[in-house]
Amino acid sequence: MMDANDIHIRFDAPAMLRKWPSINNERRADRSTYLLAEGTLDDCIREFMTKPEATRHLYEIHTAPQPPLLTKVLSADHITELARFRSFL
Repeated sequence: MMDANDIHIRFDAPAMLRKWPSINNERRADRSTYLLAEGTLDDCIREFMTKPEATRHLYEIHTAPQPPLLTKVLSADHITELARFRSFL
Protein backbone atom coordinates (compact mmCIF):
# COMPACT_ATOMS: atom_id res chain seq x y z
CA MET A 1 0.00 0.00 0.00
CA MET A 2 1.27 3.50 -0.86
CA ASP A 3 1.12 6.46 1.46
CA ALA A 4 1.03 10.15 0.55
CA ASN A 5 4.83 10.38 0.72
CA ASP A 6 5.13 7.84 -2.14
CA ILE A 7 2.93 9.87 -4.49
CA HIS A 8 4.78 12.24 -6.78
CA ILE A 9 3.55 13.91 -9.94
CA ARG A 10 5.89 15.85 -12.18
CA PHE A 11 3.88 18.96 -12.98
CA ASP A 12 6.83 20.18 -15.04
CA ALA A 13 6.47 17.26 -17.49
CA PRO A 14 5.74 18.23 -21.13
CA ALA A 15 2.04 18.20 -21.98
CA MET A 16 -0.50 19.30 -24.58
CA LEU A 17 -4.03 20.57 -24.03
CA ARG A 18 -6.25 19.26 -26.80
CA LYS A 19 -9.92 19.87 -27.66
CA TRP A 20 -12.51 17.78 -29.43
CA PRO A 21 -14.45 19.51 -32.21
CA SER A 22 -18.09 19.69 -31.22
CA ILE A 23 -21.62 20.39 -32.33
CA ASN A 24 -24.18 21.44 -29.71
CA ASN A 25 -21.57 20.88 -26.98
CA GLU A 26 -21.17 17.21 -28.00
CA ARG A 27 -17.96 15.65 -29.28
CA ARG A 28 -17.76 14.96 -32.98
CA ALA A 29 -16.98 11.26 -33.33
CA ASP A 30 -15.91 11.77 -36.95
CA ARG A 31 -13.09 14.17 -35.97
CA SER A 32 -9.98 14.03 -33.82
CA THR A 33 -8.69 16.41 -31.20
CA TYR A 34 -6.69 19.49 -32.10
CA LEU A 35 -3.93 21.28 -30.20
CA LEU A 36 -4.82 24.32 -28.08
CA ALA A 37 -1.76 24.72 -25.88
CA GLU A 38 1.59 23.10 -25.33
CA GLY A 39 3.83 23.47 -22.29
CA THR A 40 4.14 21.78 -18.93
CA LEU A 41 1.46 19.69 -17.27
CA ASP A 42 0.94 22.56 -14.83
CA ASP A 43 0.54 25.07 -17.70
CA CYS A 44 -2.05 22.84 -19.39
CA ILE A 45 -4.00 22.29 -16.17
CA ARG A 46 -4.13 26.05 -15.58
CA GLU A 47 -5.30 26.70 -19.15
CA PHE A 48 -7.93 23.94 -18.85
CA MET A 49 -9.30 25.50 -15.65
CA THR A 50 -9.98 28.78 -17.52
CA LYS A 51 -12.47 26.99 -19.79
CA PRO A 52 -16.19 27.16 -18.98
CA GLU A 53 -17.20 24.25 -16.78
CA ALA A 54 -20.01 23.29 -19.17
CA THR A 55 -17.51 22.66 -21.99
CA ARG A 56 -14.65 21.03 -20.08
CA HIS A 57 -15.70 17.54 -21.20
CA LEU A 58 -14.46 18.52 -24.68
CA TYR A 59 -10.84 18.89 -23.47
CA GLU A 60 -8.10 16.46 -22.57
CA ILE A 61 -4.43 16.67 -21.68
CA HIS A 62 -1.85 14.43 -23.35
CA THR A 63 1.34 13.82 -21.36
CA ALA A 64 3.82 11.07 -20.51
CA PRO A 65 2.24 8.50 -18.20
CA GLN A 66 3.20 8.73 -14.52
CA PRO A 67 1.91 5.53 -12.94
CA PRO A 68 -0.08 4.88 -10.91
CA LEU A 69 -1.91 8.22 -11.02
CA LEU A 70 -1.50 9.59 -14.54
CA THR A 71 -2.25 7.94 -17.83
CA LYS A 72 -1.16 9.18 -21.26
CA VAL A 73 -4.49 10.97 -21.84
CA LEU A 74 -6.18 12.78 -18.96
CA SER A 75 -9.95 13.30 -19.07
CA ALA A 76 -11.72 16.41 -17.84
CA ASP A 77 -12.66 14.73 -14.54
CA HIS A 78 -9.08 13.63 -13.95
CA ILE A 79 -7.73 17.12 -14.75
CA THR A 80 -10.22 18.77 -12.40
CA GLU A 81 -9.16 16.44 -9.57
CA LEU A 82 -5.48 17.14 -10.26
CA ALA A 83 -6.14 20.87 -10.15
CA ARG A 84 -8.00 20.50 -6.87
CA PHE A 85 -5.27 18.47 -5.19
CA ARG A 86 -2.23 19.97 -6.93
CA SER A 87 -1.07 21.80 -3.81
CA PHE A 88 -1.21 18.61 -1.72
CA LEU A 89 0.88 16.40 -4.02
